[in-house]
Amino acid sequence: MARFIYADNAATTPVSKTVLEAMEPFYTQYYGNPSSLYSVGREAKRPLELARETIAQCLGAAPNEIFFTSGGSESDNWALKGIAHELAKKGKKHIITSKFEHHAILHACESLEKEGFEVTYLDVHNDGLVRPEELEAAIREDTAIVSIMYANNEIGTIQPIPEIGAICKKHKVIFHTDAVQAAGNVRIDVNEQNIDLLSLSAHKFHGPKGVGVLFIRKGIRLPNLIDGGAQERGRRAGTENVAGIVGMSVALKEACDTMEERGARLTKMRDRLIDNALKIERSRINGDRVKRLPGNINMCFEGIEGESLLLMLDLKGVCASSGSACTSGSLDPSHVLLSIGLPHEIAHGSLRLSFSDQNTEEDVDYILEILPQIVERLRSMSPLWEEIITGQKKF
Repeated sequence: MARFIYADNAATTPVSKTVLEAMEPFYTQYYGNPSSLYSVGREAKRPLELARETIAQCLGAAPNEIFFTSGGSESDNWALKGIAHELAKKGKKHIITSKFEHHAILHACESLEKEGFEVTYLDVHNDGLVRPEELEAAIREDTAIVSIMYANNEIGTIQPIPEIGAICKKHKVIFHTDAVQAAGNVRIDVNEQNIDLLSLSAHKFHGPKGVGVLFIRKGIRLPNLIDGGAQERGRRAGTENVAGIVGMSVALKEACDTMEERGARLTKMRDRLIDNALKIERSRINGDRVKRLPGNINMCFEGIEGESLLLMLDLKGVCASSGSACTSGSLDPSHVLLSIGLPHEIAHGSLRLSFSDQNTEEDVDYILEILPQIVERLRSMSPLWEEIITGQKKF
């Protein structure tokens, strides 16, 4: 293998060296249960609360609004199901979300629909963006919660979160955002942006897997999702993952401190790759060119299958994706790409590349060298491509 390029950072990121070093003492030295009263427990409790303060500062929140979870999926489920069940007591059984949310939200909505809740799924249009005016028009007297992701996990489009937050505040509707992809990549201030609930997951910004956060604005009543203990001020049972929480706080602070410089560099790399990859015949970029995460490239190439493209890239040493890692075992085209209006035939030929600060301009050079060759080879074996170029297949 000539090279190895990891370009699937939207799926997960490697733990950084500084994060790993920060975590190590809590496996071997400060290993106490932070709920214990004796000294070993207290030695673990203080770093836990310092981590809470650090994460709160990164989000513009108060420390007592930060609750530790196992990751984004748990946080999403807690936020959505908790508010739905709480406000159903007041007759509010309507939920608003979008058609291209992460499955942690979509499947939670499906579960709630079986309980009698009504869900409005907003269009995201061909640019991958929710229209604030359509959201406002969908709000009803019985709307309990609006849940719109901050940045999409597949096509990377960044939603108009401040405008959505302002609309929800105006109508006194609780606003939740899944910020799993956005945290550490875009500036977040839960007060300025009128966010009431926010989910994040450490492994998306060079932290460890299995740990995340749910921000719950002070004053919001949210029933427990997990019962069994008094941890997290009685809101989320289970012995805290101190090492993971400390690592998450270090990773998020690193990401926020370097966001501007890193974002500019990744945006330059992203745009250069997109500009040159679009020179491939019958290729397209998915989602808005500008309102997207700095390191996200999502493209489709007509006449090929995404799975074959990924396998051939892997043989050349490039790790990429055709969509969300959570649905990688599915043969169905991405629900995100279908939601922006792509036909099945084109959506099947998708490629997602997602860069982090560990990627280089040389990585872009190499991908641009091999990608056209791979697409050409796959098309040479595709009867579908023959139909397209002879005009027998119309999209």
